[in-house]
Amino acid sequence: MRNSLFHLPDELILATLSQTFPCREAQIRALATLLYPGAAPCRNLVIHGTEATGKSAITAALLARLADRTEDEGFILSHAIVNSAECITARHLYETVVSKVANALSWDGAPSRCETVSQLTVELVKLLKYTPRPAGFHFVLVFDGIDRQRDAPHTLVPALARLSEIISSLTTVFIVTSPPPRFLLTSSVPHLHFPTYTKTDFVSIVSASPPPALPNTSPQETADLWTRFTAAVHDALARAASRTLPSFHHACTALWPRFTAPVHAGTHSPREFSKLLIAARVHFQNERLLDPGVLTSTATATGSGAGTALATLLPTTPRLLLLASYLASHNATKHDITLFSTHYHGRRRRRGGGPSVGGRPRSKHRKIARKLLGSHAFVLERMLAIFAAVRGEWEAGNTRDHGDNKEEGHADIGMAIATLASLRLLVRVGGGATGDLMDCGGKWRVNVGWEVIRGLGRGIGVEVEDWLIE
Repeated sequence: MRNSLFHLPDELILATLSQTFPCREAQIRALATLLYPGAAPCRNLVIHGTEATGKSAITAALLARLADRTEDEGFILSHAIVNSAECITARHLYETVVSKVANALSWDGAPSRCETVSQLTVELVKLLKYTPRPAGFHFVLVFDGIDRQRDAPHTLVPALARLSEIISSLTTVFIVTSPPPRFLLTSSVPHLHFPTYTKTDFVSIVSASPPPALPNTSPQETADLWTRFTAAVHDALARAASRTLPSFHHACTALWPRFTAPVHAGTHSPREFSKLLIAARVHFQNERLLDPGVLTSTATATGSGAGTALATLLPTTPRLLLLASYLASHNATKHDITLFSTHYHGRRRRRGGGPSVGGRPRSKHRKIARKLLGSHAFVLERMLAIFAAVRGEWEAGNTRDHGDNKEEGHADIGMAIATLASLRLLVRVGGGATGDLMDCGGKWRVNVGWEVIRGLGRGIGVEVEDWLIE
């Protein structure tokens, strides 16, 4: 029996929970004080914190331990936990509450239907208040994730907070992520915050369960290496991809075999942490191991691989039109005669610029390459003229390899332009963006970058750099 008005539960319970959930001793003791019938039980309690901070797990574990030990101390504590993620409507939530409370109290009767908060109140009063209970009886009703309840009226949470005013032996606990101001529309409601784990907390929690010992090493050396390894993983990936404890533990588990591969091979010892870190730095800089599906598909859609894939998917005529559009976007109009006229066509210019026009001396200031400044708008008629020159160059360079391939002589250029426009590889600009696609006065802009164009040109034997003037 209790000998004083206020005393905490058995210290063994709190010590066991502190070992099970490290770095949460303060929250465990505060929660035990506010829920234990012999301490300072409150009517309503709001537990809030970000995802994966131990709110639900600690609450469930503490209530289970208190329910097993309170009978020896003169109290009877029962509890029910309702997960709002499992309830698809408000009515589903009401009936789940009644069902779980009845199961916790071993109620023989069948639970009634509840469609409103008023019916829920009637059923809970019948179960907890009007039914005779022994002295020292207390019930804790936990709503986990009530802020994410679907199809919930705006008065749901304030109405649930009023239940403890009607039923004196009831404590209602709300577990939320971030409670808004005046969350329960009542005053003097204690709030218990579960802060995010710090680097020291992450390392101490994960280091408590080290992996099996490495070959030719002792368990202590493996544990020391594991501790330093977890700190390095936190510095490299915690802010970007491992912000929660489960994701951080997953990152450590995924990187550990690759980090210790030199130890298994016998090239490094566990004490050479710096050399192991340098050997595995490529894994710490790449998040592909943490989410292989998303990052692999993203990586294959960028860079030079995109040019190869584009060259494989597009027919020959759209490829040449895309090359001509790039040349029209990145070459000045004044250089078209120099590059594409019959007089200059037989002579390849050097990479880095063509002959000077007008005999003027070159500027001493180095200019930025036009391919690095982005694409410019061009007229469709100019692009088609460039397309004729590029097509002639391609046919001249490939008749030796492909023989009698005359596919391009009868290609539908209009259909190819429409295909590029539908794929957003060519974008029409200006006021006439909704007019005829084959309007020679319409302005367009190429929507692909240099890496893609270079791979596209080399795939069909065209060196695009030879057709650019810096």
